[in-house]
Amino acid sequence: QVQLVESGGGLVQPGGSLRLSCAVSGVRFSIYAMGWYRRTPGKQRDLVATISSGGTSNYADNVMGRFTISRDNAKNTLDLQMNSLKPEDTAVYYCNVRNVLNGFTSWGPGTQVTVSS
Repeated sequence: QVQLVESGGGLVQPGGSLRLSCAVSGVRFSIYAMGWYRRTPGKQRDLVATISSGGTSNYADNVMGRFTISRDNAKNTLDLQMNSLKPEDTAVYYCNVRNVLNGFTSWGPGTQVTVSS
């Protein structure tokens, strides 16, 4: 049974930093592509960053240079370091795991990030 659990969300002032983590179990973590997505009320879930099984990362234009995605295949964890946070980064952030060969995908329940003074 696949399980993804996000942590690290919260309230932060503009310009501040947060680090999100996602603990993954029930899959062979090292062979899966991983990603962080976010959704604000009334909008679709948007890509934030992805990282392949080989460690290649990809970022949305609006977080490039501020956010860093990383994975630890030994610990089955995915992280997102978020710096220089802006109010428009406020959203629920979701962890995603995806098998690029068979299309299997799974999501965590999400963690709220609020950037406000």
